[in-house]
Amino acid sequence: MNILVIPEDFRKDQYMLKPLVSAVCSAAGARHVKVQVCMDPLHGGITEVMKWERISEIISQYKWLIDLFIICVDPDGEGGRIQGLSTLEGKAMEVLNREKVLFTENAWQEIEVWVLAGHNLPDGWEWREIREEIHPKELYYLPFAREKGVIEEPGEGRGKLAVEATQHYARIRRRCPEDIANLENRIRNWLES
Repeated sequence: MNILVIPEDFRKDQYMLKPLVSAVCSAAGARHVKVQVCMDPLHGGITEVMKWERISEIISQYKWLIDLFIICVDPDGEGGRIQGLSTLEGKAMEVLNREKVLFTENAWQEIEVWVLAGHNLPDGWEWREIREEIHPKELYYLPFAREKGVIEEPGEGRGKLAVEATQHYARIRRRCPEDIANLENRIRNWLES
């Protein structure tokens, strides 16, 4: 199965999304999965990736090769993104056949939180506070990457830490039921239908 993950900005998100989505798909029962992160075009932010015209172009370009399209975005404290993502899914259903699908997922609050979810947290860090923080990248992820000594690696250590996190996927799923577990369940249901 070929999967194309469409991030709002691949420059750092690619390092996290490829291993995380691979783990989600494996847990959902998908076998022989090839996950790619869309790097053409560079959306550079939420505004562009939420435009149907942009997503339609990507679907047209890749639909012969891709079985599952997944859009992953950060809500950045804005609650209205879920409705916009649902609209994109609905429009995609109109142009894709039944064997192909586009799913969207709104990270809670940022994709970096999914990476943190797979790790043992430093003393004094409370998961509930990380999950509720609107800017967890700055307050939690970057200090964590510095502490682990990976901040100078590509993507500020996102790839290394994401791969390590996926070794504890059950913990990620448990800590992130609204987004990771939801995506896993949606993929499983699609595979079974």
